[in-house]
Amino acid sequence: MNKAPQSGGRPMPGMGPGGGPGGRNNARLHVEKPKNAKATIFRLLKYIGRNGKLFFLLLLFMLITTLTDLAGPMLQQRAIATFALVGDKLTVDLDALIGYLAIMATAFTISALVSFLQGIFSAKLSQATVYTMRCDLFKKISRLPISYTDTHRHGDLMSRMTNDVENVSNAISQSITALISCLITLVGAFIMMLKYSWQMTLITLITIPIAITVSGTLGKFMRKFFVRQQKLLGQLNGHVEEMVTSYKTVVSYGKEADAVKAFAKTSGELRRASISARVWGSIMGPIMNFVGNMQYVALAITGGYMILTGKGGMSIDKLQAMLMYSKKFTMPINQVANQYSIILTALAGAERIFAIMDSADEIDQGDTALDHDTMQGKIEFEDLCFSYVPGEPVLKHLNLSVSPGQKVAIVGATGSGKTTIVNLLTRFYEPDSGRITVDGTDIRDIPKDSLRRAVAIVLQDTVLFSDTIGQNIKYGNMDADAEAVCRAAAHAKADTFIDRLPEGYETMLAESGSNLSQGQRQLLSIARAVLADPRILILDEATSSVDTRTEMHIQQAMVNLMKNRTSLIIAHRLSTIRDADKIVVLKDGVIAEEGNHEELLAQGGEYAKLYQSQFAGVAT
Repeated sequence: MNKAPQSGGRPMPGMGPGGGPGGRNNARLHVEKPKNAKATIFRLLKYIGRNGKLFFLLLLFMLITTLTDLAGPMLQQRAIATFALVGDKLTVDLDALIGYLAIMATAFTISALVSFLQGIFSAKLSQATVYTMRCDLFKKISRLPISYTDTHRHGDLMSRMTNDVENVSNAISQSITALISCLITLVGAFIMMLKYSWQMTLITLITIPIAITVSGTLGKFMRKFFVRQQKLLGQLNGHVEEMVTSYKTVVSYGKEADAVKAFAKTSGELRRASISARVWGSIMGPIMNFVGNMQYVALAITGGYMILTGKGGMSIDKLQAMLMYSKKFTMPINQVANQYSIILTALAGAERIFAIMDSADEIDQGDTALDHDTMQGKIEFEDLCFSYVPGEPVLKHLNLSVSPGQKVAIVGATGSGKTTIVNLLTRFYEPDSGRITVDGTDIRDIPKDSLRRAVAIVLQDTVLFSDTIGQNIKYGNMDADAEAVCRAAAHAKADTFIDRLPEGYETMLAESGSNLSQGQRQLLSIARAVLADPRILILDEATSSVDTRTEMHIQQAMVNLMKNRTSLIIAHRLSTIRDADKIVVLKDGVIAEEGNHEELLAQGGEYAKLYQSQFAGVAT
């Protein structure tokens, strides 16, 4: 079992509602800044290049369709040239005309068929590329340090995996092919225009700087709207995810209206940003069309003048071809302009994706693996200091020794650093100074996977998956057989309620196991830990959210689980730790007291105060 607690989008106990330690999430949320567009495009091209064969075939198909398209005006020009005015009589070279028309029909048929294939391969390239990108992103998320997911909204992370990747997919399937086709068309049309009239070609070129200037200026202005649109979409997803996971709390406090108001506010900002992005994104096309039409008028006037004056060998059929090629020359610029909003949205999404990919991986430099069979489970915390936020220490020079097989309870007020000790022992966070050793080995020298396989954590908020009960237990050891799963359930006292279910171990659980009671979910969590057979066990407020009777059943299961294992118990209910070998009382990040239950009560210190405060009502 991977002992990293699976938060399922929820913070670990002891963390604030935003998912950050001590509730500081709002103050430390990462604010993204747009990266360099050129670098983003280059990285996207590298992803496309991973599917070289598909890309090559797509290029081949685009070349065929573009060349047949470019041949159209020339064939039309020659077909028109078969008509001749001899005196007052119009003559036609019928055989030549039929031949050119047949060639045109063949070319257009080939173009249609190849365009169909181009669409198929474009879709394949798009999906293959985003499949690779999505897999890389998911792998990256699995390697991120816990501190990253603690300080970033989970809904925003999911938005990058879904919405942003989908926008990239749309851009590849629509815009990449259009851009490459436009480039080929641009070069081909330019060559053909030079063939017919270099003078008119120069007039066409005059409009290029105008188009580039306009598109560049608008592009810089528009880009910020698309970046903000994607950022707000991530925030909106984060709000929805938070609302769904915390729905019972929202309803119980009657905050539905506030949640709707907050959603409406973010949604309204997204609407305004989206309108701005779409308006400015759509204005590019009409402006480019206007520039292209003005060029067309200038060419028509120039061509007409050349025909009337007999200059440049211009004729009506050549002018017609020239005008069509000028349209094809400016068309790529207009197409790029029309694709601009899609491209900008994709670039904004890609920047957000690459922002995660560029984040530092979880540090793991250990090379001394633990031997699970010979491991004793001795833990030493030596002069340990740690702070989530610089200058605000949570643990201050903490020293604690836990012997093999010893049961040590850690108590203290909220914020005293109890869960932080767990975070450091499992290397979810790294200490500022000091060290932690397991069987004499610094845990920084132990590979995290090896360390976490030796540790099992039973949390207050049990995490179950939408799978069968048997598979949820097997999460502790995926190689275990059905008999081992049943033994683990019996050991955890979970077999009683599982056997009463119509489908037993094959019972499908709803999301987060919501079709089971809190106590039943907790027993499954214990069964999972039993199957993992850890040498170190951490119980983090494991019974604080169940009733006293259910707590008794869970306590019996945990007694079985803790046998012959080094156990750290974090608890608010002091009744659950009276039989602990050692009780450590934390206060303001330091150990205030240390001893067993009777010794600490006799001292009349912090533990005695906590104990009396909990049981004063019972005594009364």
